[in-house]
Parts: sequence; structure tokens; C-alpha cells
Amino acid sequence: MTDISVLKELLKAHGLVVLGAHADRLLVGNAGSAFWSCFERSPEFEGGQPHPLDRWSERIGRSVAAELNARVIFPFQGPPYPPVLKWAAESGQAFPSPISMFIHREYGLWHAYRFALVFPEPLFGLSPAPATESPCLSCPGQPCLDACPVNAFSDGGYRVGDCVDFLAANESSDCRKTGCEARKACPVATQYQYRPRHAQFHMDAFLKSQISPVNQSVSGR
Repeated sequence: MTDISVLKELLKAHGLVVLGAHADRLLVGNAGSAFWSCFERSPEFEGGQPHPLDRWSERIGRSVAAELNARVIFPFQGPPYPPVLKWAAESGQAFPSPISMFIHREYGLWHAYRFALVFPEPLFGLSPAPATESPCLSCPGQPCLDACPVNAFSDGGYRVGDCVDFLAANESSDCRKTGCEARKACPVATQYQYRPRHAQFHMDAFLKSQISPVNQSVSGR
């Protein structure tokens, strides 16, 4: 039987944490930028190949899984893609937020799922998640909804096109350089807010994923 403390020590070496548990399945990822220095020194980051963070996550996930005799599942492998957000909700640790991201009860909006581990038997030392509700339900005013410079969030959902157009046209904006303004407006777990280099990495990757090859060649991005 695997001891949860052993798993946590293995993950800590890579700046990762357990973000949720349900039955025999654990969700693993980053909380804040604790993993960033490990990733930034990795061959995946320095190699100049596509999708460096996915490839880093795959290497680390397979290594940890092999160490613990577990099966590893990656959110980016598909189709079909695994229902990671459904698993997050089932863990009782994360909830949908008004800005289309999941909010974690401890880490707020500053977390991401890198892989899931499935064990052949329950883990020793794993405590059930305490009953809780989304911090968004008690958030006064929900400032995240008013912080976007192009009002991309509303009751009608997230207008991705408005966000992408703004990011593409404003390379020096705070959104591009230090991360989404709506995300940064959330008052929950601000101590885990991503470091600027980490945030910019994600914003650049998001923009690149949304712009077609034709548009990239025309704009020079």
C-alpha cells in the first residue's frame, strides 16, 4: 500500500502537489509557481520543441507513476480527453468560477492539473476532503468580472475572440506580460499568484493556440 507522504515528497521535488483525490485517483499539478524553476531548467523548456510543459509533465508523471506502481493519465492526451475537470469537481476541492476557470479551495485560480495517478488500491494516510463550497459564492462583488479590459466575461460566458484580439494587438499590456487581469483580480489565495515569467509563458501559449497558422504568418507572430 502506497503512503501518501511518500507521494507528496516525490512531487515536492518537482514543485508539484496533490490537488484533489477521489476513490483511488489523485489529481496532481502545480499550485502557484513552485514548479517553475524546475521546469525552466528542464531539457523540455530549453529544447525549443513544441508543447514543452506537456512534455515535461509527461516525463515527470511517468517517473512518479513508475516509482509508485500507479497508472498515469494526462489531460492533454486525446481525443478522447480524460474528464479532468469532472474529477476535480468530484474531489470536492475545486469548483467552476465566473471566469470559466476552476477555483481551488486552497489555491484559488492559481493552480493547474498536470496529470492524474490511479492506484491499484487506496492510499495509506489519505484523509477525506472536508465538506466545503466554492469561495466564489461568498465573494463580495466578484471583482474578476469587471477587471477584463475588453469585458470578455459576462453572464453569457467567455468571449474568447475578444480576449484573443486584445492580446494579439497589445503585446505590452499587463495581460500579456503578467497574466489575465480578471484572474489577478480574484481575492482568493493571492499568495499563489503566478510569477510574471510563468504567467507570460501561459498567455503566449494561449494566444498561439488560438491564432491559426495563416494568421500567424500574416502577423509575423
